[in-house]
Amino acid sequence: MKRTLLFAISCIVTSAVWAQIDPELLRRMPVKHDSLQMNMDAVYNRPFLQVGKLPVAIGGYAEANYQYLSDNGVSEGSQFQMRRLTLFLSSSLSRRIKFLTEIEFEDGTREINIEFASVDVEFSPLLNFRGGVIMNPIGAFNQNHDGPKWEFIDRPISATRLLPATWSNVGFGLYGKKFTTDWVYAYELYLTNGFDDKIIANSENRTFLPASKENRDRFEESFNGSPLFTGKFAIKHRKVGELGLSYMGGVYNKFKEDGLVLDKKRRVDVVALDFNSTLPRLNTFINGEWAWTFVNLPDQYTEQFGSKQRGGFVDIVQPVIKRRIFDWDNAVINIALRAEYADYNVGRFRQTGGNIYDNVTALVPAISFRPTAQTVFRANYRHEWHRDLLGNPATKVAGFQIGISTYF
Repeated sequence: MKRTLLFAISCIVTSAVWAQIDPELLRRMPVKHDSLQMNMDAVYNRPFLQVGKLPVAIGGYAEANYQYLSDNGVSEGSQFQMRRLTLFLSSSLSRRIKFLTEIEFEDGTREINIEFASVDVEFSPLLNFRGGVIMNPIGAFNQNHDGPKWEFIDRPISATRLLPATWSNVGFGLYGKKFTTDWVYAYELYLTNGFDDKIIANSENRTFLPASKENRDRFEESFNGSPLFTGKFAIKHRKVGELGLSYMGGVYNKFKEDGLVLDKKRRVDVVALDFNSTLPRLNTFINGEWAWTFVNLPDQYTEQFGSKQRGGFVDIVQPVIKRRIFDWDNAVINIALRAEYADYNVGRFRQTGGNIYDNVTALVPAISFRPTAQTVFRANYRHEWHRDLLGNPATKVAGFQIGISTYF
């Protein structure tokens, strides 16, 4: 199956002459951030290449890096990684009907995922239908995750360890926008398949929502027959920035089977707030997200499992040089800083009243070079502090990461 897919794609690529990239399809973040495009537009806001006269366009991006990290002074040495190779295929089926899919190969071919495969039907700007494999719009990163848009090699901890990054499911829903001169208002509403009980029965031995990504059956059936609802409302001002509020919730356990009641319905609910803005004159780009998770746990579960979680990140990206470098007319050098935090277990021990820790904090200074808006060379220094349940002295993870990410 894998060979067939790769062969088909290679035939398309090698049998036609590519047209030029339409620069309007890519938001030049953080060099240019003055349009009314939003995070919800990220799925189409990418560079595509047209194959001759065929009604199919293709694109993608790749990420590769080198890292040297140590855990409390112990290191595995130099590591070279091919993190991702992602392919996009899109087609305008007819007027107001379009299809797009995103296929991702992670760590070589250890994981192959269909992250998005949806038919969009436009009735009006305020009312559009979407059906297929949908990327649940919880927070901002889940939709706007392409590597070339970021100055940091690792994805945010809160987006990968609290929320399941690139979380997608089969379902249907509606989305739309309303424009004014300087403002745009947007919404998304979806019903999809959702989580399973792996969020509390996993190898992490903690409440861990990303464990549900291991359930590939969610693309053909629901674990418990209850839909997951995801909704988002966002507002953006041309000169101020974008603010988004999203919610995702549903039943995660199997409460009934063959008519036999096994347990009461137990819910998982997530609320996320995201914001991004570009400061005038300095062109400083600020991007942040914060999420809260609430899980209804069975009574027999110990306090090792958290019923409440929270975490988020904030990125500050400052262009310091923007001019012609070598043969690139609008090359940019940025300095950046990411601060991030994830608390896997918010609360106190019932018997002692002491604080439950089980959290991680990280700081990541970075420098990046963008010869074009579609390609970024980046160097990061990661410094993480991990604390266990009891709050013992933190385990420290630190080291350098150097890599490249580019659309193609």
